[in-house]
Amino acid sequence: MARRKKEPKSVHRENIASAASELFTQKGIARTSMDDIAKAAGYSKATLYVYFENKEEIVGLLTLNSMKKLFGYIDSALSSKESTKTRYDLICRGLVRYQEEFPFYFKTVLDKINIDFEHDCLPEEKETYLVGEQINEKLKDFLISGIEKGDLRNNLEILPTIFNFWGMLSGMIGLAANKEEYIALSMGLSKSQFLEYGFDMLYYSIANKEN
Repeated sequence: MARRKKEPKSVHRENIASAASELFTQKGIARTSMDDIAKAAGYSKATLYVYFENKEEIVGLLTLNSMKKLFGYIDSALSSKESTKTRYDLICRGLVRYQEEFPFYFKTVLDKINIDFEHDCLPEEKETYLVGEQINEKLKDFLISGIEKGDLRNNLEILPTIFNFWGMLSGMIGLAANKEEYIALSMGLSKSQFLEYGFDMLYYSIANKEN
């Protein structure tokens, strides 16, 4: 215990958040109590409140972490100098890997993000918003680059396209994860085959048909 006390505050917060993340995945946020989190993390409840005022603050940190992880996947995919279609495929594969490795994070990214910073809010909420804006800028640059190369339609409205595609891609990935057995039985497709078909269908809905 003495050695634990000497560790930086950030280490304790990450330990607690990690334990909470597992519980949220198993039981859901609403059904997980601070007592549950304290036990899972190996802290007393009193010590838990030294590092987090409430469960909402833990959720805020996890949401921020989720956005940072997502940014990493998107940034890695778009760092490639390949063709527009190849970079798009890399984004899709990155999102699939992200969902498979971090299913809880994948869900939290889809939750409502606070944009009202004039009133009481968690420090993590504003940072989460800013990371989300960085992701949007990355995707904006990708679309503009594709348009300039003649690979994508030149009449795309950038932000609506980003949000519609994010909703469609995330919905498809979630559906494939939840309905994998049904997809195999009813369509004779593996999850990866189903997703590849869907990803291509979405891409060619915005591709420049004259190219």
